[in-house]
Amino acid sequence: MTDIQDYPFPAPGALEPPEEWAELRGRCPVAPIRLASGDEALLLTRYSDVKDLLSDPRFTHHLVADDAANITANEGGGVFASGGTTVRGDAHRDWRKLIGKAFTAKRVSAMQPGIEAAAHRLVDEMVEQGSPADLVAALGFPLPVWVICELLGVPDSDRDRFAHWSDTLLSLTKYTQEEIDAAQADFAAYMRAHAAAKRAEPGDDLISELITLVGALDGRVTEEMTVMTAQGLLVAGHETTANMIGKMVAMLLADRARWERLVADPSLIRTAVEECLRYDANFGFGIPRYISEEVEIGGTTLPKGATVVCSLSSANRDESAFEDAADMDLTRSPNPHLIFGAGPYACLGQSLARTELQTVLKVLIDRLPTLELAVPADVLARREGLIVGGLEQVPVRW
Repeated sequence: MTDIQDYPFPAPGALEPPEEWAELRGRCPVAPIRLASGDEALLLTRYSDVKDLLSDPRFTHHLVADDAANITANEGGGVFASGGTTVRGDAHRDWRKLIGKAFTAKRVSAMQPGIEAAAHRLVDEMVEQGSPADLVAALGFPLPVWVICELLGVPDSDRDRFAHWSDTLLSLTKYTQEEIDAAQADFAAYMRAHAAAKRAEPGDDLISELITLVGALDGRVTEEMTVMTAQGLLVAGHETTANMIGKMVAMLLADRARWERLVADPSLIRTAVEECLRYDANFGFGIPRYISEEVEIGGTTLPKGATVVCSLSSANRDESAFEDAADMDLTRSPNPHLIFGAGPYACLGQSLARTELQTVLKVLIDRLPTLELAVPADVLARREGLIVGGLEQVPVRW
């Protein structure tokens, strides 16, 4: 056992992993940690342990038990405490099955041309405003918001509201409980009204399709299901992808030989995206699990009632799972990273995230082959106070 350390750990740089990861993987793979709330939890850092726990269907990220740790500094506990909505247990499993029927590869594939066109428009605007530019503000955040608005069938003009709602859902220390409650009340009211409008006049969007699917089952989409769908898309589909666009480009430009290799051989885009996802040292908090019954992981017994945090980024740097794990290899294949989780609760939107990241990279390489960081990589600043990791800005020039 080791001394209790405050979590998340500080990192030496925006793109660098905390030193604690490698140390704990070798010495104490189940480590006690203290969260922003002051509550204690256990941290898993090894690939096999993280994969085993995430793959266990008995445990979810819904930290609603009386003895579950509070993840965030605000008393509500954030998105993990609520699971996004009041829908949990059997209702949550039914929701995932329903989303799986609507959120198909065919739907994602059909969106790709629109995503590419939107990326070109945003690059046009960035180029028109001139070099240097902040890639996060110009492309990283606007594109995924546009995608979510398309999916939900809501006006793109509401994207700033969605960005704020997303931030409050994922607050670790950034917002007060009062600010979070007000934002989520606004968001829930917005989505309930939107669902009512789609029931009255369906369109070619995910909410309309869910209404049709559930209508065939029991006559209507519940308000909870609608809000849960929208919140799930905001958490997984907007904030994480938006941050990843900035981090991906920063990682590739930090050693410009990586970027030049992609410009010379765009066929590497798919494996490069997967390697950026694996190599990302700034994923954020990780994925928690509430241990509702005693379980053994990696030779250690996790007691009933424990809250366990799975560090996906540490697992993805585990030398026992990845050869030369500390090196970025744009040709790495296979690449069984865990950034989208594993098992029955793996991210439902991972195909969409991959499509967005691959499309953005393709457009940037095609349009701006001379792209480079406008500041040294070691002065890039992390976004702070949220459950997901990102960069405040990625200044670029071309």
